Amino acid sequence: MTKQKINWGSAYGENPVNNNGLSRKHIVEGVNGCLERLGLDYVDLIYAHRPDRNTPIEETVRAFNQIIDTGKAFYWGTSEWNADEIATAWRYADKLGLIGPLMEQPQYNMLAREKVEKEFEHLYPEVGLGLTIFSPLKIGILTGKYNEGIPQDSRLGSSDDAFVKGMNKRVGDDSWKKDIEVVKKLKPVADKLGITQATLAMAWVLTNKNVSSAITGASRPEQVYESMKAIPAVELLTPEVLKEIDGILGNKPPVMTRRFT
Repeated sequence: MTKQKINWGSAYGENPVNNNGLSRKHIVEGVNGCLERLGLDYVDLIYAHRPDRNTPIEETVRAFNQIIDTGKAFYWGTSEWNADEIATAWRYADKLGLIGPLMEQPQYNMLAREKVEKEFEHLYPEVGLGLTIFSPLKIGILTGKYNEGIPQDSRLGSSDDAFVKGMNKRVGDDSWKKDIEVVKKLKPVADKLGITQATLAMAWVLTNKNVSSAITGASRPEQVYESMKAIPAVELLTPEVLKEIDGILGNKPPVMTRRFT
């Protein structure tokens, strides 16, 4: 499956004009420029990468449908939108007889559950929303490799990109210490199942029936192989094991039942 994201960046290199956002102009020009650079006629799925609150959602919905109608994408989705924004997009799509966002790309892992398990809860049955989640290992925290400090050969220990530098500011603060203590308590569960903590964390996100796929990152080939082990490991996460994990995490959002009349 081929995917494309749009919001930041320009259709024409460093041209500062129309350089970001989800206006019709930027979406159409950005998609055309991206397809040209990729050497493709179309992509399967295109994401609105972060919401653009300076552009009416109706305009964004119409623009993505123009992309679909001209054969440059089959479907469109969102990334890091909130539930109200996704629902609003669908209201316009239904009203206008257009296609709404079929996929959302949120962060989801053992330490970040609220959005996927609570905020989006009503969207799954209402609009058939699917999820392509990112950060299933929470930048490696859930692998357990930071339990005793920051290894020099780890991403946090060696990378100098802006995102990692921002995360490094968290190291040692109260929220970091809390996360590490939770991760340490998960190790006996992984050991009992005969898998690594990384495999446990990856398999855990895949047990959510609303997760269509998970984006993984790797700096070494063995990390790719480790991620693939999560697929058969899903069968190890029985209801009893999942209940044990919930008890350790202590962050399961309450179920919110909604009735529509």
